[in-house]
Amino acid sequence: METIIGTDGLNGGTADADAIKDGSQETFAKDVIEASMKTPVIVDFWAPWCGPCKQLGPMLEQAVRASRGAVRMVKINVDENQAIAQQLRVQSIPAVYAFFQGQPVDGFVGAQPESQIKAFVERLAQEAGGNQGDNPIEQALAQAEAALEEGQHGPASAIFGQILQHEADNVRALAGSIRCRLGADDVEGARELLDALTPETAKAPEIASAAAAVELAEQSMDAGEITELTRKVEQNENDHQSRFDLALALQGAGKSEAAADALLEIVRRDREWDEQAARKQLVKLFDAWGQTDPLTQDVRSRLSSILFS
Repeated sequence: METIIGTDGLNGGTADADAIKDGSQETFAKDVIEASMKTPVIVDFWAPWCGPCKQLGPMLEQAVRASRGAVRMVKINVDENQAIAQQLRVQSIPAVYAFFQGQPVDGFVGAQPESQIKAFVERLAQEAGGNQGDNPIEQALAQAEAALEEGQHGPASAIFGQILQHEADNVRALAGSIRCRLGADDVEGARELLDALTPETAKAPEIASAAAAVELAEQSMDAGEITELTRKVEQNENDHQSRFDLALALQGAGKSEAAADALLEIVRRDREWDEQAARKQLVKLFDAWGQTDPLTQDVRSRLSSILFS
């Protein structure tokens, strides 16, 4: 598996300097209407005195930058541009409009959770067709993540490394590199990569998920042998510590579903054991697998059935 990311291609693949800009009544037609004929444009109506605006704005900008040019953003101060705000019937702020092909196609009013903001931007990119197919970074990420999913840790690591040479802060490539180390049983190397990240980067969902996987791998290193732990549990079904250690060992061996089964059994038998350690460990598993993973959804449903039965 070979991937070459050329610098010429990257110039078109990263968000350029105009991806996020301040707009005005005078520039609205060019920055929003004309620009949206090719690429969706998000218009953020805000004001310096608006507290929720200060929270929403940075999250919007982060999501737009993550789209790598598939979506653009224009920020308009309503205090300085009242005419255009009145024309679009902006009655409260923050107010966000999405334009595509010269027309408003979506929007919302008020602060929103980061997950919904991300979904809002991603939906715009997808509905408009985006420009991901021509983006070498996106293509390389997809190739690397597919290799990682197939257990080809060496090739995946090499591609993630190429991406990071061009975009040192690409969270998907950083998270992928960490998972490649884990896949190669280099837990210490994965921890080193994780600890080298800035606190801000570590907050990204992709990194948080990889961090949970690192923590699980570190736990499993001292869990013990699966055969011996299984024997202990068979001898005493209420030996919750041995069952808990067995879950850690199973997770370390890549037997995720069996690990979850062991933890669910502890919750079923004694949900309060060791300050709800089994339930808390399941939450760590969900973080490591990803909240949309089918196994996460299945185990979460089974956990809920036990807790609320």
